[in-house]
Amino acid sequence: MSDAQDISKVTEIINDSRIGMFTTINEKGALVSRPLAVQNVEDDGDMWFFTSADTSQVAHITANPTVNVSFGKRTEWVSVAGTAAVVTDRQEIRDRWNQAVEAWFPDGPETPGVVLLRVDSDSAEYWSSPGGTAATVLQWVKSKVTNSRMSVGESGTVEL
Repeated sequence: MSDAQDISKVTEIINDSRIGMFTTINEKGALVSRPLAVQNVEDDGDMWFFTSADTSQVAHITANPTVNVSFGKRTEWVSVAGTAAVVTDRQEIRDRWNQAVEAWFPDGPETPGVVLLRVDSDSAEYWSSPGGTAATVLQWVKSKVTNSRMSVGESGTVEL
């Protein structure tokens, strides 16, 4: 695949999944993951999330902005490495606001403490097993019968 096709595949998997495991590094250097709903994925793979200013992810990003966000759905997965920033700009929050966010922030974009997390994506790896679960199971059976390595479909690494 070309870089453009790889990037398109990455954004497609993210958009289909919608909920990612957002991983930060805590004050002890340990990895900490939590589910966050992606609000927007730009064409270059950069992502936006809403959260509260008093969350652990904001504290971790402030101390160390290195993050990873992984997404998966059925037989497709992507892992995105990048650098996060906490965005407090009220106009940016208003511009990116949508009705889904109101489930967490019912007072709207003016809710005290609501912030955006912007992830500037550096690289991504993806895996896709065409044909769905049945094809994956068949590949597993074939590998056992032929004593060979299982073929899981396409994968790729892309610099974003």
